[in-house]
Amino acid sequence: VQLQASGGGLVQAGNSLRLSCAVSGRTFSSYVTGWFRQAPGREREFVAGINNRDMSADYADSVKGRFTISRDNAKNTVDLQMNSLKTEDTAVYYCAFPKYSGSYIYTGESAYEYWGQGTLVTVSS
Repeated sequence: VQLQASGGGLVQAGNSLRLSCAVSGRTFSSYVTGWFRQAPGREREFVAGINNRDMSADYADSVKGRFTISRDNAKNTVDLQMNSLKTEDTAVYYCAFPKYSGSYIYTGESAYEYWGQGTLVTVSS
């Protein structure tokens, strides 16, 4: 499985950014997908995940109401729309693909087997 993330960059606080991840090598529509992030000096944390069938989503409390995850099963892509960005959103963002097929949205890092290369998001004040 290969994941290719894109869309990171430098943005001022309050602005928006959209990340995209292209997935290949598995039946994309059979798996939940997720986004994690890792800020400097901190552990990697769950940001958002999306169900592969009904498109329901789960979010970390810190991004609820500001971030939206979406997926296109025809294009094998998963996006993360980030609005009202804060300086504390600065991190390397990773798209992730789980070990097991199904519709449960895992929030733990150990449930994900494949990771994109990471894309840096820097939010300035």
